[in-house]
Amino acid sequence: MTKKPSRQQVYTLLIEVGRKTGDGLPKDATGAALMCYASGIDEAEAVRETVAILKQADMAPLDVSGYGTLDERLAEGHDIPDEERALMARALEENSVIVAQMTPFYGDEDDDEISGGA
Repeated sequence: MTKKPSRQQVYTLLIEVGRKTGDGLPKDATGAALMCYASGIDEAEAVRETVAILKQADMAPLDVSGYGTLDERLAEGHDIPDEERALMARALEENSVIVAQMTPFYGDEDDDEISGGA
């Protein structure tokens, strides 16, 4: 018996998170950007699942930007390295969300501390 092809696809999402107690971000960070690969029937489902998982992990999702599927990104001319493709394949295989990269934000605009120096 052949396995029915999955309708799941993997979407590339960039999620901005704010601060929340227990979020695991560096102490002096004001938030972070998370590059995620999330499986779903469509991008809306991938976003819902990712936001739900981040909330369970005590993170505070603020904004989500979707960059589409692998095929959509390739059609737009994105260069996608093998490591990224492997993470996408894993997200599809495991029907999961993979956080591939986390970039902390440090608030320069609200910098109340004045550095010493003359």
